[in-house]
Amino acid sequence: MGYLEGFAVTLRKVAEGVTTRSYRGGKGGKSDIKAPKPERLHGRHVLNRYEDGMEKCIGCELCAGVCPANCIYVRGAENPPEDPQSPGERFGYVYEINYLRCIHCDLCVEACPTEAITETKLFEFSFTNRDDAVYTKDELLVDDDGLPQQLPWEDWRPGEDEHTSGWMRATSPSGKAAYEGVVGWSGELGYGVRNPEEGQSVELGTDQPGEESADG
Repeated sequence: MGYLEGFAVTLRKVAEGVTTRSYRGGKGGKSDIKAPKPERLHGRHVLNRYEDGMEKCIGCELCAGVCPANCIYVRGAENPPEDPQSPGERFGYVYEINYLRCIHCDLCVEACPTEAITETKLFEFSFTNRDDAVYTKDELLVDDDGLPQQLPWEDWRPGEDEHTSGWMRATSPSGKAAYEGVVGWSGELGYGVRNPEEGQSVELGTDQPGEESADG
């Protein structure tokens, strides 16, 4: 591409107008509404619970092992019999994410065998010190209603906790046609079984492979 063709690209982009907009409001009549986010946007992580309140994380450390940025630190511990935190033998005793390193690739979500970690649509969060950038389990784990913790430096808006890691909530046949269109993920506290992405061939409430229907 020559110089003239390169300048032509620049001029075309200038003519398209500004796509960045301020949504902080209060100055010069600027909008306080964020631009719509795509369903597969990767933002701040959350650690989910089952619908009965039990933690999904089992402390297996697969998310930490697959992370290309080495930003996740996990340590599991044996579940105390008198007060188990998760349905399995182990739970995530320590869980930390360093957001100074995280690249929001979602590989941790793909690696998780229990769907414990997902990414919300929140990406506007700034820190005044490095310690705030390292999220602990207390900050990542959803509350008793299943909602993400909203920290003082985060700019949450309605809907940003919905459609978390949408691309992972897929109906994957894994080579078996019998699994096509079957829900392959578990419900979450506060949300139940999340809806699939638009275009996925799934109907919530359908029978799992190998199960008999109500018709027999």
